[in-house]
Amino acid sequence: MLSLNNIEVIYDGVILVLKGVSLNVREGGITTLLGANGAGKTTTLKAISGLLRSERGEVTKGSIEFKDERIDRLPPHAIVTRGIVQVFEGRRVFEHLTTEENLIAGAHIHSDRRRMSEGIERVYEYFPRLKERRAVQAGYLSGGEQQMLVIGRALMASPHVMLLDEPSLGLAPMLVEEIFAIVRALNRKEKLTVLLVEQNATLALTIAEHGYVMENGRIVLEGSAEELRENADIKEFYLGLTEVGARKSYRDVKHYKRRKRWLS
Repeated sequence: MLSLNNIEVIYDGVILVLKGVSLNVREGGITTLLGANGAGKTTTLKAISGLLRSERGEVTKGSIEFKDERIDRLPPHAIVTRGIVQVFEGRRVFEHLTTEENLIAGAHIHSDRRRMSEGIERVYEYFPRLKERRAVQAGYLSGGEQQMLVIGRALMASPHVMLLDEPSLGLAPMLVEEIFAIVRALNRKEKLTVLLVEQNATLALTIAEHGYVMENGRIVLEGSAEELRENADIKEFYLGLTEVGARKSYRDVKHYKRRKRWLS
């Protein structure tokens, strides 16, 4: 459904951030993109959603295709209308609008009021807590509720693909599990395709079917979620486990950049 073909991204005409990234997102599946801070994961999502231009970035080589149509030259609103929606990290809600007003804002590409009302009720089915808080200003919601709201707001655009950036960031473990369970339900019931950027590799590889590992603007490893979970380097550097199952400290794995078995 969605493919990146050897793309390069440059900021300000000089800073090379993505260096020949290729990946494929299967229709109806959950694909995860793993990596440390600064690896280029969020830039990859912005390249897909067309939001690089607002940060003086551009795709200078390669192509991005959605349903066999090239989209890397389209403006962001045209990409949204084709069914690709990005959910940013950091829970960016409209703080002075109510929960329901935030949802209505997410339906800006639809002019049909009936469709909008049906979309709101659909969101409330998946996020009952938002229905309870529908008249509360979004700035007064908890972190977990705000994360639910930004996902619900994205659903209002009736997307085919959701680009989900660090949904676990800053949330308590129980809330993270709840939100990931809802993402999985959306994938299964709504056939929503998801590209998930996440630092919590354990959880991401639990719900994804395929994954990519990014480092310094390059894809260094890919495989099924099961293969990645069993990979010795993934266990050591992303899951914090040695080959015998004992956890290691950060100090113990500083040799990581020198070794990099997956680049050989």
